[in-house]
Amino acid sequence: MTGTFVGMPAFPTAARTAVHDDTLRGNLRHATHTIRAKRARAVSELADWAALRTAGQQIKDHTLRHLDRYLLQLEESVTAAGGTVHWAADADEANRIVAGLVKETGEREVVKVKSMATQEIGLNEALAAEGIDAYETDLAELIVQLGKDRPSHILVPAIHRNRSEIQDIFTREMGEWGRPAPDGLSDVPADLAEAARLHLREKFLRAKVGVSGANFMVAETGTLVVVESEGNGRMCLTLPETLISVVGIEKVVPTWQDLEVFLQTLPRSSTAERMNPYTSMWTGTTDADTADGPRTFHLVLLDNGRTDTLADTVGRQALRCIRCSACLNVCPVYERAGGHAYGSVYPGPIGAILSPQLRGTASDIDASLPYASSLCGACYEVCPVAIDIPEVLVHLRERVVEGGPVTRQGAKVRLKPARGHAAERAAMRAARWTFSHPAALRAGQRLASATRRVHPRTLPGPGRAWSATRDLPRLPAEPFRDWWRRTHGAGNAAGAQRPAPPSASGQSSPQPGTEPGKDPQ
Repeated sequence: MTGTFVGMPAFPTAARTAVHDDTLRGNLRHATHTIRAKRARAVSELADWAALRTAGQQIKDHTLRHLDRYLLQLEESVTAAGGTVHWAADADEANRIVAGLVKETGEREVVKVKSMATQEIGLNEALAAEGIDAYETDLAELIVQLGKDRPSHILVPAIHRNRSEIQDIFTREMGEWGRPAPDGLSDVPADLAEAARLHLREKFLRAKVGVSGANFMVAETGTLVVVESEGNGRMCLTLPETLISVVGIEKVVPTWQDLEVFLQTLPRSSTAERMNPYTSMWTGTTDADTADGPRTFHLVLLDNGRTDTLADTVGRQALRCIRCSACLNVCPVYERAGGHAYGSVYPGPIGAILSPQLRGTASDIDASLPYASSLCGACYEVCPVAIDIPEVLVHLRERVVEGGPVTRQGAKVRLKPARGHAAERAAMRAARWTFSHPAALRAGQRLASATRRVHPRTLPGPGRAWSATRDLPRLPAEPFRDWWRRTHGAGNAAGAQRPAPPSASGQSSPQPGTEPGKDPQ
């Protein structure tokens, strides 16, 4: 998606380094636990939360099924309101369009409101190559940019930084980007926020071009919506004379009535607020000198793998995502590994299913992402649009191991199985054959029980990677099938007390209602 992540190692390698960073883990643990506790309280206030969740799922699924129609309706509405729509098939085309539009204005700098789509395509780097400076104005994005860092969370991109680290970054770097940090800057949050406010104010007042994303696009009116908590979005969307919005095609919703559902679920799931402090909406352009809003508006509709994802009947549900980040805050893997290990601007559970579909699974990092999960299901439980992330993870794991037909750049292709999974494929084929032949299964179970005392504690060969972090299950002295036949087969009186099946230790478990060593009354 962007050159920032080229060459990232596979997730297990990147995560192994992250879990040994005590500061990182402390920052993540504190932040994610705080956010998810607040979210739980905010969601519990709504008696109809389940109904809203279902409504959001249905609206998104309906829109995706008719995406071609709603995108054309959106184009007509934006054009009628005075805007210009551009279609970008991939990141390179989107970057060329935006760079060309900025050059046409004669400007050499732009201010940006937080946009994951522009991070996905590497827009900042592309503009820099054309001699154009892009300034992030979201506080967390500013921290990441000044620190020459990468975002590690969807909602809080600088979640991996603590106050002391932010103080050092501001003191060291602000002067290189504009107004320096105040002398003697402390790590008190209010002081850090004031330093950022002073630094950004001059950029807002000077900028002639703004670049944004959008949380939603309303097809029936051509209205774009940005929700944020700091007010920087309002400044970027109203002060510049030219506004360029880069938005993924999946962000469209059919009507204003549909928008109502998401303006209830998004803030509660993301920032644990009843509504966002700033909900900015704009439709087209303004002609009046004294009116807020741009005189020139361009909408760049970005595909970049989304149409290919839409062709996958299981994986397409990832396109429902409204970028709330609730799944990150409950994920035990994200909490310990952090966002950088995912090698994408989309970290956490949603990134583990979205990035391999947008980018394919050819690279080591993308082939490993579907395995960056314990499949505990917590992500599905909190998703406000009911994306079954565990289902898609298993689906993508099958794609990595087995290969098979997929859609790439609009054409059907057949993927080869990924390297390194030959033993897994062989084991699964052997298991399939065994389970389809009862006699072989019965013989295998008896052999395993008979030799259980000499079983190793760890698996040999490729299996060592699995057993290195898990205890192998101990087998019982007798297979269940044999126990059932012995205790429930012919010759046993109906209704007689049945002995409990043997445990792994070889001892029978007590019957319900009895105590060990006592006869039932």
